[in-house]
Formats: sequence, structure tokens, C-alpha cells
Amino acid sequence: MPRSTDVKDYIRTIVDFPHEGIMFRDVTTLFADPRGFRVAIDQMLHPYAGERIDKVVGLEARGFILGGAIAHQLSVGFVPVRKKGKLPGTTISQDYKLEYGEAIVEIHDDAIQAGEKILVVDDLLATGGTAAAGIQLIERLGGEIISCAFIIDLPELGGRKKLEAMGMDVHALCSFEGL
Repeated sequence: MPRSTDVKDYIRTIVDFPHEGIMFRDVTTLFADPRGFRVAIDQMLHPYAGERIDKVVGLEARGFILGGAIAHQLSVGFVPVRKKGKLPGTTISQDYKLEYGEAIVEIHDDAIQAGEKILVVDDLLATGGTAAAGIQLIERLGGEIISCAFIIDLPELGGRKKLEAMGMDVHALCSFEGL
């Protein structure tokens, strides 16, 4: 594996997955490499040095891996935003549009207290649908989102613009052109 500090060097591209014409950006190779994983977590944390963060919210599913590691480094709590029906307690839900159809994400209704400063984390920003739904859930609970952090941005899909139009600060470690 690479000995680089550029996270792009650790991400493999799988052609035509899950459909023909898609260039799937696979972060599992980044996660599997101890140096690559450390580089990604450190770089995701860097923009927030000295900022108050009360909780990290990870978006299903790879956001759990990143969010847990970042919350650990910050010594703060971690909160998952999950697909409908996966959380055991009382939840609130938010539906959102996918490329083909709709989906629903949920958060425990007591996971965030009003006024808490929240960092939203996921591996990839594409259309921004999942992140926007997660943001809406956090805001409904009174959380104040300080930023949204991703490893990869796919700018052509418009997710960054969508989140910025919602007033969000967005950071990504790298971007890839195309789908």
C-alpha cells in the first residue's frame, strides 16, 4: 500500500459498480491501511482544531467508521443516523429522495440536546440527499451543526452546493470528477 499523505492514493476505483458507467470510489482500501486511515482521520479533524464540538454524527454506514474514530479523538459522543427501523429506541424520521425512489433515515429523539455543537461525518458527498436529511434531523432536535466533513466530494453530482445552500460549512479531503 502507499506511504502517502494524500488520501486519494488509498482509494481504489471500481469501474461499472454498481451499474455500468459508474466509477465507484471504494474507501475500504483506505480503512484497511493503518497509515491511510490515520491520515484520513487526522485530516478530517484538522479544520476543527480549537472549535467546540459536543457530538459527532455519522451517516449510515461508512460514516459510522469515520465518526466513531473522530469522536474518540475529540473525546466526545457519537450519534448514528440510521436507515429506518434500525434504531431500537424512540426516533424521529426524515425522508429524502434518491436517484430512483425515496429513503428514510432516523435518529433517536434524545440523541442530541438543544444547543449542542455537531460535526456531521460521512465518507462520500454525492447528491447530498442523505446528508441533508441528517442535517434536518439534527436541527429538529435543536443541534447546531458546525460543519459537514467528508473524505470524497463528487462535485458533478451537486451535493456540496445543496448543503451550502442550506447554510452548511462543507469540508472534503479530495474530489473525483465524473460519476
